[in-house]
Amino acid sequence: MAVPLRVEEIRANSYVGFDTITQQIEHKLLKRGFQFNVIVVGQTGLGKSTLINTIFASHLIDSKGRMAPDEPVRQTTEIHPVSHVIVENGVRLRLNIVDTPGYGDQINNENCWDPIIKYIKDQHSAYLRKELTAQRDRHIQDTRIHCCLYFINPTGHSLRPIDVIVMKKLSEVVNVVPVIAKADSLTVEERDAFKQRIREELVYHNIRLYPFDTEENDEEEIELNETIRSMIPFAVVGSERTVLVDGKPVRGRKNRWGQ
Repeated sequence: MAVPLRVEEIRANSYVGFDTITQQIEHKLLKRGFQFNVIVVGQTGLGKSTLINTIFASHLIDSKGRMAPDEPVRQTTEIHPVSHVIVENGVRLRLNIVDTPGYGDQINNENCWDPIIKYIKDQHSAYLRKELTAQRDRHIQDTRIHCCLYFINPTGHSLRPIDVIVMKKLSEVVNVVPVIAKADSLTVEERDAFKQRIREELVYHNIRLYPFDTEENDEEEIELNETIRSMIPFAVVGSERTVLVDGKPVRGRKNRWGQ
């Protein structure tokens, strides 16, 4: 059995300069910018595009739903990646958004999730191949999916069989964050009961969702993860319109029942 190595803490007798390492890393990262790749999965009409535009306060993607009666219905799940660079206070975010129009819209939805799973795996394989080459690029373009927003229909009842199957398969290859779409169609009591029912189903079907606890997490991180998990699935409302709430302009929806 290996004996744990004792590490003695020593204070330098004079200034060395490694206390600026974090500043150097921060400067380098700010100069290069950050990459975030997100895929949105859900039936047409649940507000996937609107929510993405709401989160990043910009019009980034257009709705892929059918707008005209003569527009053909998609026969398969399609993969539509869109790239943007968003700048905020000098910080550059290179954002890749992958939409999945056609998912779950057919009478027979068997294996409609296969193109999504294949795309996520292909991005991981492509990145790994570039990393393993002898003369790889200094900065490898990262197209791996960091997060999957899975949109749940606000039925107020329970998860559909397709939701259970697809979230289980997605959780094996990507960080899945389930969201209840158009949550303003539910009352507060209906929303809370729906969220609790979904949490129970996720546990029953052993669907592991983000965030995950690891041995490297300290108590603060574990507590934070537990707080986030208690709020899952997130109840969301997307809007590209600005309304006044307490005199402040915010993105939201307004009707005669409230905001």
